[in-house]
Amino acid sequence: MFKLGASGTTVGQEIRAGLTTFMTMAYIIVVNPAILGAAALGDRGIPKDASLVATVLAAAFGTILMGLYANRPFAVAPYMGENAFVAFTVVLGLGYTWQSALGAIFIGGLLFVALTLVRLRTWLAAAIPRSLKSSFAAGIGLFLTFIGLNDTGIVRLGVDKAPVKVGDLTTATALLAVFAFVLMVSLLVKRVSGAIMIGILATTGLGFLLGLQPLPARWAALPPSLAPTFLALDIRSALTWGFFPVILTVFVMDFVDTMGTLIGLSARAGLLDERGNLPEIEKPMLVDALATVFGAAVGTTTTGAYIESAAGIAEGGRTGLASIVTGVAFLGALFFTDVLTAIPAFAYGPALIVVGIMMLRPVTEIDFDDYTELVPAFATMTLMSFSYNIGIGMTAGFVLFAFVKLVAGRTREVHPGMWLLAGLSLLFYVFFPY
Repeated sequence: MFKLGASGTTVGQEIRAGLTTFMTMAYIIVVNPAILGAAALGDRGIPKDASLVATVLAAAFGTILMGLYANRPFAVAPYMGENAFVAFTVVLGLGYTWQSALGAIFIGGLLFVALTLVRLRTWLAAAIPRSLKSSFAAGIGLFLTFIGLNDTGIVRLGVDKAPVKVGDLTTATALLAVFAFVLMVSLLVKRVSGAIMIGILATTGLGFLLGLQPLPARWAALPPSLAPTFLALDIRSALTWGFFPVILTVFVMDFVDTMGTLIGLSARAGLLDERGNLPEIEKPMLVDALATVFGAAVGTTTTGAYIESAAGIAEGGRTGLASIVTGVAFLGALFFTDVLTAIPAFAYGPALIVVGIMMLRPVTEIDFDDYTELVPAFATMTLMSFSYNIGIGMTAGFVLFAFVKLVAGRTREVHPGMWLLAGLSLLFYVFFPY
């Protein structure tokens, strides 16, 4: 069913990869509800307990479907960034209800289903030049590295005119993070199978032994009720003209995040063809769209392919079996949330840094002597990381690619689909509710 032999993998390798991916993204079980509930001025935030269940169900639904239908090692979960946009911009900043925001996400998901079925998303993905596709993988690698450095405390927020600084490397948690990084790299150099997973588990165990991470308060419990968020979305209020900027922003962010993540992860897994395209990309795109519709219905924000899947790919994940393992682990998490979310940032953060290293290789495919290729690729890579948003980097790259080709008088090198992507990206910046 999964064509393990043809993909050069084994059942054991896929199971290890699926569990590694789950461990690097288990934080989403707690973080996503916390962000969505942060708009709790009064009762404006999404109820946290129900949001936790919705987060897990959306991740399990999308990830298992990715394995069964698309046969790809890509985990699916509610996007970080989009959740903050809903909580802090749409609800707190613009004053809309979270029910209306979920309605907008539901509409966006239905649009994605339609666009995928008519293969428009596939056509647009094929329109992206090789240099930008290479920058997606490298940019996501830098983004993962920056996340890992922040999560572990190796890099901290700075002050005005010096926005980041080195953290206190004398703290026990920072030292454990450095230890985890060195351990993972050492195991990788020696080509030990399961290097990343071994590093995460060993560091978590040390954290427990040294008292730096508390043991779970309870080992198992029944999940909370989903009732407060199930089918609570308000589609009617989302279909007003005033909500157009929100729908456009959600649409573009999900569109480019998914495309960039799929291409970047596929480049790392060696799944792209000779032209840099992912064969049958419409399958994972349809899964992404259906997961977004499902997620909004149960009570969470835009759901799609997760960049942390790169950790499982680095462990050898090549087929949908890895995704099914990750999805089943998410379902199990409904009953063991305290245990699974006890994996500390100083244990999984170094894994993101290591994966970031592994994802830099495609940068060598960019033509550094051609500024019409280099400048858009550079903007994509840097803005993905420095704006802390994959979508910002990709949309900037689309606009710049069309612009510099126009200035150079080389518009014949721009695929018609790229003009559409550039125009859509410009609309994104014009209507973004800053």
